[in-house]
Amino acid sequence: MTVTLRAATLLLSAALAGPVIGQSATDEIAKYRKQLQEGNPAELWEARGEDLWKHKRGPKNASLERCDLGKGPGVVKGAYAELPRYFADAERVMDLETRLVHCMVTLQGFTPAQATARPFGSGTNRSDFEALAAWITSESKGVNMNVPMAHPKEQEAYRVGEKMFFFRGGPHDFGCVTCHGESGKRIRLQDLPNLTDRAGAQLGYTTWPAYRVSQGELRTFQWRLNDCYRQQRFPELKFASEGSIALTMYLARNANGAAFNAPAIKR
Repeated sequence: MTVTLRAATLLLSAALAGPVIGQSATDEIAKYRKQLQEGNPAELWEARGEDLWKHKRGPKNASLERCDLGKGPGVVKGAYAELPRYFADAERVMDLETRLVHCMVTLQGFTPAQATARPFGSGTNRSDFEALAAWITSESKGVNMNVPMAHPKEQEAYRVGEKMFFFRGGPHDFGCVTCHGESGKRIRLQDLPNLTDRAGAQLGYTTWPAYRVSQGELRTFQWRLNDCYRQQRFPELKFASEGSIALTMYLARNANGAAFNAPAIKR
């Protein structure tokens, strides 16, 4: 039995068993995740991501080892815990994926269209972004979130992200706040963190990216936002767009002070 199939079987068993005396289904699922974390398949994405970072590619036959993620060219350790942030060389706020696109274009010579052609993987059609995100974020594991807010454009991104979070619309009058604005909500067996609460924001943000057992894929935070918009029946949140960066800035900044704990594993 494969790791993925074992994981799915364990989760299904926990779901069917239901809560036991003095415990909730949430407690049991938390135990399952803790036990499985040591064998998290995300490690396979991390290994491929490190190789992609060091491998020479593109028209310029260059690696990403001179890419500056905010702590200096080539410095990966702890970088994700301080993203999104303002980058003077691009004159804009960037999250991880946006910065990687910038480096693929400027260092490796890809066009923006080539660099963003496959942001999310499916089956054997793997995404380089998900692999790179897995490795880069793993290098911030245990580092406290410290997203800056000194530059005016960082402050602006936060304000825009906050407005996006609370905005409701679409055919069902949904918004991010619909699912993540109160404590104690859940969908099926999944607890929904209250992202307006500091503890909830810290828990919700610091466990992405994550390996999704139900999909057999490593998913990034940009994917999580995109899928939330899909479920709200909103137009798709464009990959690496200003809107996606602003919303990420709002949620990441609210998670400041918490130790980053991803790539994690989820149902």
